[in-house]
Amino acid sequence: MEQFFRTYLLFGADAMEILKNSHVAIFGVGGVGSFSAEAIVRSGVGEVTLVDFDTVDITNLNRQIPALLSTVGELKTEVMKERLLSINPNLKINIFSQKYLPENSGDFFKAKYDYVVDAIDIVTSKIHLIKTCIDKGIPVISSMGMGNKTDPSKIQITDLSKTSMCPLAKVMRKELRDRGIINLDVVYSTEEARKPVESIPSSGKREVAASCAFVPSVGGLFMASFVIRKLAGEI
Repeated sequence: MEQFFRTYLLFGADAMEILKNSHVAIFGVGGVGSFSAEAIVRSGVGEVTLVDFDTVDITNLNRQIPALLSTVGELKTEVMKERLLSINPNLKINIFSQKYLPENSGDFFKAKYDYVVDAIDIVTSKIHLIKTCIDKGIPVISSMGMGNKTDPSKIQITDLSKTSMCPLAKVMRKELRDRGIINLDVVYSTEEARKPVESIPSSGKREVAASCAFVPSVGGLFMASFVIRKLAGEI
């Protein structure tokens, strides 16, 4: 298709055909996942599944693609669906506007995925999603912590076993190791997390994480790049 011509010039016809026939699931379409999802669609992937239970909050406007003043209160999945279809009207898109949990995980895996992007914030759900993908033989890449950081140049993709400086990666290493999982492709930052200038308590978290426009987005784009190059046979 004409809108993917510049990508075709990079990857060639065979790779574009592979991307067109690929199905990528993005779990979490917030600051990281929304940028990953859009880049994946802009690269010519023919089918995506978006998973997110949340609605757009006004505090999302500083970093998330679905967040506009006009979309506050709307489901992120619905906003993203409309946007992605405006990029590729022939896109096949499935949405789950619900939380991924161990007890309902089967609902999300009735389709075949060629790749899974994990941009979930909830650690228990994150662990379960990764283990499910590995058990099912589905390639997966997972995002580690992007909050409380300001330098996108410190972001990289590596194996989970090689991560450092990231508190979430430390937790994930232990929890996944306990489940027999050592190796996992992750995007993470080597930047030391800042302490927010104000401590705001949040349910389920010690405090609300500070965030900006240019760290989660770059993390999401890193993930999209990795997935596209993997599907295209570049890496």
